[in-house]
Amino acid sequence: MHPLIYDWNRVGAPPPSDRPVMLDDETLRDGLQSPSVTTPSIDDKIRILHLIDSLGIETANIGLPGAGAQVAGDVERLAREIVSGGLRVQANCAARTVLADITPIARISQRVGLPIECCTFIGSSPIRQYAEDWTLDRLVALTEEAVGFAVKEGLSVMYVTEDTTRADPESLRRLYSAAIRAGAKRVCVADTVGHATPTGAAAVVRFVQSIVDDCGGGVGIDWHGHRDRDLAVINSLAAWEAGATRLHGAALGIGERVGNTPMDLLLVNLVLMGLRQDSLLRLGEYCELVARTCGVPMPPNYPVVGRDAFRTATGVHAAAVIKAARKNEADLMDAVYSGVPASLVGREQVIEVGPMSGKSNVVYWLERRGIEATQGRVERIFAAAKHAPSVLDEAELRSLVEP
Repeated sequence: MHPLIYDWNRVGAPPPSDRPVMLDDETLRDGLQSPSVTTPSIDDKIRILHLIDSLGIETANIGLPGAGAQVAGDVERLAREIVSGGLRVQANCAARTVLADITPIARISQRVGLPIECCTFIGSSPIRQYAEDWTLDRLVALTEEAVGFAVKEGLSVMYVTEDTTRADPESLRRLYSAAIRAGAKRVCVADTVGHATPTGAAAVVRFVQSIVDDCGGGVGIDWHGHRDRDLAVINSLAAWEAGATRLHGAALGIGERVGNTPMDLLLVNLVLMGLRQDSLLRLGEYCELVARTCGVPMPPNYPVVGRDAFRTATGVHAAAVIKAARKNEADLMDAVYSGVPASLVGREQVIEVGPMSGKSNVVYWLERRGIEATQGRVERIFAAAKHAPSVLDEAELRSLVEP
């Protein structure tokens, strides 16, 4: 934080916490459920996995092998890459709360010699129970059987209740208690349809913590959020403040419907809040690779990693950045008109020339390229910019340098 910035975010905020924030990357599993996403090749999945590892993310969901031979093959290849590549990221896999989905996870773990966390999920809300003709007794029985089986197979289990944020307290108490008694090491609160607000996210996490405490403690709580109401990042932060110790996300927020919590933006916020110390210099590479291999166009105005995140052509805005640059203070230039330092993610502030620019934009553009900012050049470029429908590109500007 630049010393000239008064940080209102700290006013009334709780005292800084040294409680760690772990992350679970869902890009290669939940992220691929988007109906508009193309499944990457196994080679591209491996590249994505390496970038997940480079960002310091603790765990990654590498697939649901119970979905079929193709997915199971990719899961095993990714698991072997973690071993052979010496990656720090730990693997987990999704499974419905049925033995048929848990068995292939156990077999892959045994063949590869890699511990794989089993993330077994089941619907929990009354609306799901009614739509599916499920009874709560049946869900509890499936939970006990599946979690118990996974534990006997040597798997660490995270038990996930789908639609937790619309489930009633009694259903959640019975399901989580059954899973914990059966040996689950973590439980996951899932905002499956993006229903929660920050208040609701905190409330349900605190309630689940009370269940964990009643069962003797020692069980971690995950938060898995979706962005249907575009509250995914703030809900994740609220869940952490309420006691969750691992937060889920996917690159660019890809996933079912409008997607999951954007892992990239979650990381940026956690680093800016001082809750994580990761290097984010490869964050853009991570997002660009996922965008390209999954066929997900990145909007120019996407925060932090989008093309326009650190570009400005507006005269007043650009003038402040330019004046800061002339003081030869990189931190000042990076902060005067930006809430996120471009240098945090290996980028820099960019001044463009367009119809809303001032002459200082033109002078700065010329000087940055070692071109003398004569009055004739400045006036010629400035006049052309004022009549242009959009920002002038490099070729257009260079064509205007000489008459």
